[in-house]
Amino acid sequence: MKIGILGAGGIARSMCATIRGMKAAGQPVELYAVASRDIDKAIRFAREQGVKRAFGSYEEMLCDPAVELVYVATPHSHHVEQMRMCIEHGKHILCEKSFTANAAQAEEILALAKEKGVYVAEAIWTRYMPARRIIDDLIAQGAIGEPILLTANLCYTIEQIERIRLPELAGGALLDVGVYPLNFASMVFGDDIASMESHVEMLPTGVDRTENITIRYKNGRTAMLMASAAFDSDRHCVVYGTKGWLTVDNVNNPAVIEVYEKRDRLHPVTHIDVPEQITGYEYEVEACLRDIPLGRIEPEEMPHSEVLTIMRQMDAIRAQWGMKYPFE
Repeated sequence: MKIGILGAGGIARSMCATIRGMKAAGQPVELYAVASRDIDKAIRFAREQGVKRAFGSYEEMLCDPAVELVYVATPHSHHVEQMRMCIEHGKHILCEKSFTANAAQAEEILALAKEKGVYVAEAIWTRYMPARRIIDDLIAQGAIGEPILLTANLCYTIEQIERIRLPELAGGALLDVGVYPLNFASMVFGDDIASMESHVEMLPTGVDRTENITIRYKNGRTAMLMASAAFDSDRHCVVYGTKGWLTVDNVNNPAVIEVYEKRDRLHPVTHIDVPEQITGYEYEVEACLRDIPLGRIEPEEMPHSEVLTIMRQMDAIRAQWGMKYPFE
């Protein structure tokens, strides 16, 4: 499958490393094209990353009939316009999280994709990783008893970066890092929410800097989440149950999962090392390789209904803060 990269930033480089590793392992992928609004940047990127073709406009790349899958690697604010363009050209899409800037944009894109029969997947990599199945299985097996509460945090010192700082780029911590704790809570506890409350500290630019989110579910469970663009955190997740608790070392890219029983809080009764990976992005690409030849338009790991659920949650959180982007 020939892949075109839309955008030539840091995350696009990570995807290129992924595809090179997948190809070296014998998977049917090819780094075929990259597009940037700056042709010189696209050419440099193509040379550095081993991409066959470089384009100075997104439209030009999408007109190339050889491109089969487009990886959208631009700021959230641009996703709706660029995915619309991809769909109109009949190109299948793997779009970086957050999928769009708000739920209305997501609804538009997913409706258009369904109408045109185009595959669209959100590249929220934790939904596709083996760690998700491992965690699900442990909880289903009763390893911690009945789950009651979970905590998760993801914080990086990134507030100085333009795409985080600027409201016109749909900046702030929530769409960039807060989306991961929200997805973790959704994967573990589902989406039957009774209430959701959040407190926020804002940047002077008018976007969120740090937030705490508490979700209460109709079955009595609770999720306590934190995200920030102002400092680094341990990124840990814990799911507490009636018999013990389960820990995940990194909500963003799990490597170690452990289970503790309440009789010994210092020594895990279960230690699982997550399988080695190329970058962690390969699992979402593998979903595309599996689904597109079968004529599917969404991945089972992150169905469109879940994309909309998470986008609506983030809309509701921003509404509590009174935070809107300039284009809304």
